[in-house]
Amino acid sequence: MPSHNLSKLQIDDLEILGYSVAGEETVVGMPQLDVCFDIGKAPAQVISINHLLLTHGHMDHAAGIAYYLSHRKFCGLPEGTVLTPPNAIEPIRRILDAWGQLDGTRIPANLVPVQPGDQYRLKPNLIARVFPTKHTRQAVGFSVIETRKKLKPEYHALAGPQLVELKKQGVVIDTPVEIPIVSYLGDTSYVDFSQLDYVANSKILIAECTFFADEHTERADAGRHMHIDEFAPLLGRMNNEVILITHLTQRTSMTEARKMLQDKLSAEIFSKVIFLMDRKNRAHSTRPNP
Repeated sequence: MPSHNLSKLQIDDLEILGYSVAGEETVVGMPQLDVCFDIGKAPAQVISINHLLLTHGHMDHAAGIAYYLSHRKFCGLPEGTVLTPPNAIEPIRRILDAWGQLDGTRIPANLVPVQPGDQYRLKPNLIARVFPTKHTRQAVGFSVIETRKKLKPEYHALAGPQLVELKKQGVVIDTPVEIPIVSYLGDTSYVDFSQLDYVANSKILIAECTFFADEHTERADAGRHMHIDEFAPLLGRMNNEVILITHLTQRTSMTEARKMLQDKLSAEIFSKVIFLMDRKNRAHSTRPNP
């Protein structure tokens, strides 16, 4: 049974489930890709997702990690895989050990330390690539990229049996192709992410823009978060089809934030923008009785 009233989006054949309010909770799951970006308070709807991509250890992004891993065991699922910066590994292990003692059972987990430049194979045709962000020490973002092979032009005219024979001879007849599907920035101050081709060209960009008001620039700098004055020009240099905005401060209403962003973006770019916590994205769900 759903435990959170999550926003729910459908982008072509991809479903996005999530909740993100600055300082409260952030969790974004994409079941078809088998990834959850950050875990928030571990809503029931994402427990079955096998890969948790944790950007940093702040509580609003990571509080539910023990429950996520423990409840998978309770549900008969294999241990969850957590990709996270190296400095989070030992604290997470201590958390799991402590909860295991309280619960009377070991909490299984596959904890994988990752840093910028690393890649992890999610599925035979899907990888997670790690890139640097600017928030806490060692904080990272993630891109999920589909990998394919494309036949080299010089072999296009050959028939199937001829291609098979070339392969038997050890001839490399194809080249790898990468298709970036989604990039998740997590919490971050300004970085020119347009310099990372796989981020700039991801079909879906999930990006924080926490602060919008002019008087909140110092708050953005202090907390290492993105302000609209930096965020809007960045979007102008990106090539994403969908821009999903997360982590909006409660100091600014959704209506105000939308209007401010619309004023700063071209109509073409603004048409790509979706605010995750817009009420129209909410899927109906009910909380179980205690």
